[in-house]
Amino acid sequence: MTTAITAGPGKEPFFHPALFYRDLDEYVRETGTFVRGALEAEEPVFVAVPGPRLDALRQDLGADGAAVDFADMTELGRNPGRILAALQGFADAHPGWAVRIIGEPIWAGRSPAEIVEATRHEALINTAFTGRTASILCPYDTSALPPAVVADARRTHPTLIEDGHTRSSSAYTSADVVCAGCDVPLPEPDAPAVRLEYTAGELGQVREEADAWARRTPLDQRRRDDLVIAISEAAANSIAHGGGSGTLRLWWAHSGTAVAELRDSGRLTNPLAGRSRPTLTSSNGGRGLWMIHQLCDLVEVRAHHTGLTLRLHMSTATA
Repeated sequence: MTTAITAGPGKEPFFHPALFYRDLDEYVRETGTFVRGALEAEEPVFVAVPGPRLDALRQDLGADGAAVDFADMTELGRNPGRILAALQGFADAHPGWAVRIIGEPIWAGRSPAEIVEATRHEALINTAFTGRTASILCPYDTSALPPAVVADARRTHPTLIEDGHTRSSSAYTSADVVCAGCDVPLPEPDAPAVRLEYTAGELGQVREEADAWARRTPLDQRRRDDLVIAISEAAANSIAHGGGSGTLRLWWAHSGTAVAELRDSGRLTNPLAGRSRPTLTSSNGGRGLWMIHQLCDLVEVRAHHTGLTLRLHMSTATA
């Protein structure tokens, strides 16, 4: 009969290291050791990494992999705002247990916008898991990722694993500081944008305008409907929590993506809103942001003292 473990590899309830690796052999060796350590300790283990590396690790684990929960991070974490809830959900499914998780939210090929939101995610892991018994290993390919991404990993992880050695990160800083650094100005649209100002009583008009615009894009009906629902939720949040009014802009980006941007004078008082699964007692804003993250391929968040901006992205492809 198994028993709950009370401390992770770092001998503390919460252990969140960045693993810096340079090639696939090093990757498989280090992540495989982490997984096998969990299996030997009879700890539940979840691995969410990009497909090619997922396949290599599964092959290395062989029969041991049958005891591991796997997910392709390119699907699970296409929108970085969805990842945290998946990690929390795995931990919640094993109450009273130490869990081990491998999550690789940033890989070569991620867009700059995705990297910003994935960096925000990495910082918020430290907030979301404070006091919980979990070990979350986050691999970073130092041979392929920009130096700035590696530098940010040193800021978002209290522990570093590099060249087989584990040490504290002298650059580690609080989630508040990292998230503030992520709130850089968004670039202006790279194509003509439709603009609509809205206030209380005009949600129906917002939905109609958004739907009419979406019908003129290459999005299929399901994706159009999802985008319109997300826009409606964001506009409702503006009216309920963002000063009672807002501005919507819509454009088809040169990258082949539908983009909806909503600005209002609201404040994001809880940085985990939308990233953690809401409960029945959560505020409406938390539930709305949660739905928006589930529906969209990318949600860029900018929280400033002057207000809140959400930029929602929806592409024609589903994977």
